[in-house]
Order: sequence, then C-alpha cells, then structure tokens
Amino acid sequence: MALDGVQNPGNMGTIIRLADWFGISDIVCSADSADCFNPKVVQATMGAILRVRVHYTDLAKYVESLPTGTPVYGTFLEGENLYDTTLQNRGLVVMGSEGRGVSEAVAKAVTNKLYIPPYPADNCNTESLNVAIATAIICAEFRRAK
Repeated sequence: MALDGVQNPGNMGTIIRLADWFGISDIVCSADSADCFNPKVVQATMGAILRVRVHYTDLAKYVESLPTGTPVYGTFLEGENLYDTTLQNRGLVVMGSEGRGVSEAVAKAVTNKLYIPPYPADNCNTESLNVAIATAIICAEFRRAK
C-alpha cells in the first residue's frame, strides 16, 4: 500500500490500523504525508504502529522503480468501477491525499484506475469518500477477490 500526501493524522492512523487488520505489513508514503509518530496518528493506530512498517520516500520514483508488469492500482473519480474490475493478488494500491487525490507524478505510473461507486448509482449528493473509509473499502474488496 502507498499513501500519496495523506496529511490528516486521524486518517493516517486509521489507515495504518486497517493495514494491520488486512495483513499489510508495509506502507510506503510520500514525504508530504503525515508523520506516523505524530501523537494523533499513534493514538488512531490503536497499537498497529508496532506491527506495520511505514516508509517515507519520493513516491513517484518508488512507483517507477517497481518491477515491470507490477500492477499499480489507484483511486480516481474517473476510474473503473471497483466491483466490475478483476483484481490481482499482487501489486501496489495508491491512496491519494484528502484534497487533491493521487498526485500527477504518481498517477502517471498507475496502471489500474479504480472508482468506488455510490449507491444507488445515481446518488451524487456526496463529492467523495474520506480516504480512510475508501482505503477500508478497497482493502476489503482485494481481500474478497483472493
């Protein structure tokens, strides 16, 4: 899993906790993501910070350095319906920042753009989902697809 500019400490901590729940041992973060040792992040992890390794790097370069053929999934409003997509049990899932989504530099390397549709499909009252909630849905769907 990769986080691209996730800045809210509560979201960061919740995502680390989700990673622990879904068996994800490493999260790679862009340098502008929240500090995983921020007290609010640590509190939100409920101890998961002790089991999930969090790395900070130039995320665009990291994604570009992945072996050829590695699926890179990202969440986008113009992506393919998550529930109609065949998900592989390998690769990287990129979750974007709360306000900007996945950065342009990282988006260039995304091979599979995913979209979590609202229900019912014509329900357009809410602009987007909270990144931690979206991460939970994405992780659950990857787990279900295994």
